[in-house]
Amino acid sequence: MKNLEKKNERLKGKKEKEKEKEKGIEKKRLFHSFFSLFDKDSISKQDFDKLKQFDFFPKSFLVDIQNKIIQDNQKENQQMKIEIEEKWKKEVEDKKKEIEEKNKEIQQMKIEIEEKWKKEVEDKNKEIEKMKPVFDEYEKDLELQKKLEPIKKNFPQFSETRIITEEEYVKKLQEWINNNDFFSKMKKGFSAKRDGFNSQNWHKAVDGKGKTLVIIKTKDNFIFGGFTQVGFNGNTGWTNDANAFIFSLRNDKGDRIPAKFTYKQGWAIRSDLSLGPVFGDDFYLVSNLQPGYSNIGYSYNPPNGITFNTNESKSYLAGSYDKWVVDELESYFI
Repeated sequence: MKNLEKKNERLKGKKEKEKEKEKGIEKKRLFHSFFSLFDKDSISKQDFDKLKQFDFFPKSFLVDIQNKIIQDNQKENQQMKIEIEEKWKKEVEDKKKEIEEKNKEIQQMKIEIEEKWKKEVEDKNKEIEKMKPVFDEYEKDLELQKKLEPIKKNFPQFSETRIITEEEYVKKLQEWINNNDFFSKMKKGFSAKRDGFNSQNWHKAVDGKGKTLVIIKTKDNFIFGGFTQVGFNGNTGWTNDANAFIFSLRNDKGDRIPAKFTYKQGWAIRSDLSLGPVFGDDFYLVSNLQPGYSNIGYSYNPPNGITFNTNESKSYLAGSYDKWVVDELESYFI
C-alpha cells in the first residue's frame, strides 16, 4: 500500500515536472517567436500583452515598448486622419464639381427657357401686331354700323354701305339722280372690300346694268363718285352720256359742301376691262381699283372759281392728283 502511494507520488511529481518543462519550453518558444519583433518597425498591443508574460524583461524595456506602441498608434491615427481628410476633401471637391456642373446645366436650361420664352413673346407680339389692324378694323366697323343705323332704317337701299354715313349724303344723291324709281330700287352690286380690288371683278358686276352709281371713299376720307344712265359694258371704249354727272360728297378742305358737277363736253364715260370706273378726263381708277388720277373740269363742269388742270382742280375730288388711295368703292344699280 505504501509502495503504491509512493509510486503515485512519483508519477504525480513526474507529471508536474513534465508540465513545468513544457511550460518552460512554451515560454522559450514564445520568446523565440517574438524575438523577431524587435526587428519590426512596430509592435501591436496584442503582441505587447504576450510579451508581458515574460517576467524576466526589465520594466524599462516594457515601458519603451509600450511608448513605441503608443507612438505607432499615434502615427497610425495621424495617417488615418490624413487619409480621412484627403478622402473628405476629394469628396467635397467632387461634390463641388457636381454642383458646378448642375449649376451650369441649370443656367443653360434657364438661358434656353428665357430664349424660348422671349421668342414666344416676340412671336405672340408679332401675332398681336398682325391682328391689330383686324381689331382696329373691327372697332371701326362697329362704330360705322352704329353710325349707319339711321341710314339703314330710313334708306334700305344703303343697308350695306360702308361709305354713306350721313343722311345729308343720301338726300343729295336722291336730289341729283332725280329718278325716284331708280333711287328706291337700286342696290349695292359691288364692294371692293367684299369682292376684291380688281377691275375684272368690277366689270363682271356692273357691265350691261345700265344706270350705275359709283361711290369712292379714300383713305383720307374724301368721298366722291359719278352717275351714268348709259352704264359700262366691257371694252366698248368711250361713250357719250348727256345725263351723266360726277359729284363730291365729302371734302374737308375749306369746309366744302356736297356738290354735283354736270356733263360739259367730250366723252362722259369709258368702258375698258383693264380699268375701273372712268368718268371723262376727270377721274379714273386703274386695274387694281387704285387711282389713275383726278382732275375735275375737262369733261364735267368744275366748281366755281376752279380751272381745269390747276392744283385746285387736281386736288378737289380726292385731295391730290394721283397720290390718293381708295379705301372702298361701291357701285349701285337695279
